[in-house]
Amino acid sequence: MAQNTRGFRNERDRTRRVLSQTFLHDPGALDRVVHAAGLGRGDLVLEVGAGDGRLTRRLAEAAGRIVAYEVDPAFATALAVPQNVAVRHQDFLTARPPHEPFAVVGNIPYALTAPIVQWCLRARALTSATLVTQLEYARKRTGDYGRWSRLTVSTWPEFHWGLSGRISRQAFRPVPRVDSGILRLERRPAALVPGQRMTAYQSFVDLGFGGVGGSLHASLRRRFPARRVDGAFRAARLDTSTVVGHVWPEQWLLLFRLLGGDT
Repeated sequence: MAQNTRGFRNERDRTRRVLSQTFLHDPGALDRVVHAAGLGRGDLVLEVGAGDGRLTRRLAEAAGRIVAYEVDPAFATALAVPQNVAVRHQDFLTARPPHEPFAVVGNIPYALTAPIVQWCLRARALTSATLVTQLEYARKRTGDYGRWSRLTVSTWPEFHWGLSGRISRQAFRPVPRVDSGILRLERRPAALVPGQRMTAYQSFVDLGFGGVGGSLHASLRRRFPARRVDGAFRAARLDTSTVVGHVWPEQWLLLFRLLGGDT
């Protein structure tokens, strides 16, 4: 089915729609993103979607080396950037992660949030990712609604998920329909679960989230003795009726240990 392009004034408008382009223009918001990234002069940074280069130039002032990815040729070929910035006319998702420690920063296309986050989580040398996403996504992944998602819980031993601020939709051009959040992913210096036990931990989380009716207690009792599950819930200060999404990541880790998951 052909995409309906009526209502878009010209080719540039249609390109922005296809590539989910919304440009962060507000100077204060740009500074907040860079500050949240916590960069140093020796850092290597990969930027997702350089766009018109406003964020790129600020990153170049804060970090040592920037590799700016931009898929739109109209921007990639016209970017005016400092000498410590290398521009790549390339889809960020096709890039190979560096072998040396690096950070990711970007005002990312909303439509590509999930695959970009997954790319970051899989990159072994990544130290942090500071991503401007839809506010709802950032709040959902960081427990800001009082609920925790399976992705956050399953990666918590290796990554801290945090919400580093809110950005009004008026800070962007064109103006999107919703506000944005600054999502901050930080790799822990030492994993909270030993590397050889991460597969077991993730299976444990899958078991808990895969139960019928959202009851973590009932799901765990399908595999572990009832008395041990009851005792673990008491130790974690959890009521047996607690819905799985309301269980904190720290409580997941305690349950995993108490039920023999890390032995």
